[in-house]
Amino acid sequence: MSSYRATIGLEIHAELKTATKMFCSCKNDPDEKSPNKNICPVCMAHPGTLPVINKEAVRKVLTVGAALGAQLADYTEFDRKNYFYPDIPKGYQLSQYAHPLVQGGELAGVAITRVHLEEDTARSQHQGDKSLVDYNRAGVPLMELVTEPVIHDAETAGNFARELQLLLRYVDAGEANMEKGEMRVEANISISKDDTLGTKVEVKNLNSFRSAERAIAYEIQRQTEVLEKGEKVIQETRGWDEVAQSTFPQRKKESSHDYRYFPDPDLPKLMLSEIPEFTLAAIASTLPELPGARRARYTARGIKTEAANVLTEDTLLGAFFDAAVQGLAPENANLLSNYIVGDIAGKRAAGDVTATWLQDTKNATRLAQLISLIEKGLLSSRGAKDTLDFMFSTLGEPEAIAREHGLIQQSDTTLLTVVAQKIIEANPTVAADYRAGKAAALQFLIGQGMKETKGSANPESLRQALITLLG
Repeated sequence: MSSYRATIGLEIHAELKTATKMFCSCKNDPDEKSPNKNICPVCMAHPGTLPVINKEAVRKVLTVGAALGAQLADYTEFDRKNYFYPDIPKGYQLSQYAHPLVQGGELAGVAITRVHLEEDTARSQHQGDKSLVDYNRAGVPLMELVTEPVIHDAETAGNFARELQLLLRYVDAGEANMEKGEMRVEANISISKDDTLGTKVEVKNLNSFRSAERAIAYEIQRQTEVLEKGEKVIQETRGWDEVAQSTFPQRKKESSHDYRYFPDPDLPKLMLSEIPEFTLAAIASTLPELPGARRARYTARGIKTEAANVLTEDTLLGAFFDAAVQGLAPENANLLSNYIVGDIAGKRAAGDVTATWLQDTKNATRLAQLISLIEKGLLSSRGAKDTLDFMFSTLGEPEAIAREHGLIQQSDTTLLTVVAQKIIEANPTVAADYRAGKAAALQFLIGQGMKETKGSANPESLRQALITLLG
């Protein structure tokens, strides 16, 4: 097949974590199971009702913009996006068109066009030949982020979406759980043989990172095959069939003029520069350490990329690491991270370690002490893991625990010489093999010595004792 270059732009919707909906006082509860419970005349568009802007939703979008290094709007307004569907009570959606809250910015190497604020639609449930509509979600604050068309492969698109989800959680804008529909990805995909853009196809409502990546890869392949046959790619909106692992046509792709945008007459225009708490300086001062900066801080300490990603994505484990590493020499940070993302994360997954245990700084201090015992040669890797197991169930100090259970490594030359002599006498054939030049025989004798001392012998000290006696 001929070589085509894919160009991808993403549109990502994320519900914001606010107490109430975007334009009314109804509860914003994504976990509500009873249909049509959190509704009122405003979000159901009864005649004569007037919307009121949710100030917290505006602040959260501005916070995301500051985290992206974007330009925050001075002037902004809300527009009516006109189209009919049963999940839109008004017959239009309150959104933003010409004057979004946020413009520009960058995340994970991907340039961003804009971030704007709108209201979510209701949720349709199709059952055979009938459809039901649950309006609990209608009017929930919804952030939409649009990237520049600068992505060229499915993996980059998936990585961007993952990083955005992490960012939203860091700044407390929303949970962005894709399985709950709190974050939805739409991909605009075109292919061409040069730097021009081909015919754009939109794949909507991708509800997992894997689905987004697979849908993009499939669509690139599909469009390539269409062009190779000498046919034209149709500009349209397509859906993703998870079972068939393929896209399918839904409708002709709309253009912005089809929605007949115009400023909403019921909502005030906003001059954000006149609201002190909405200035860039005020918003930026509330930002936490962001995921990219945190990941870079970990890798700068010599922590491997995989572990750094875990500590960045799981903020509870990351905070535990930050507390523990303060008591360690810099060169031991990587070993500490290995124990946290391996042993401690494993115990947590099994239910043996609670969030309360991780939030107790005394436990972080004890883990640092355990790492120090390894550094000093007082604990072997096996002994350290056994000591750690006891630390989960007791409040004792690691060295006291290790001594109580005979886990401290023995480095005493006299004692280990006695052990080595006993092992040589119990295994004369193996000893003879070593003297005859079979180096592997020594490892067997070391293993027998470790078994004899129940793992308490310092392996290197035991090795030297055996070599000395074997001549």
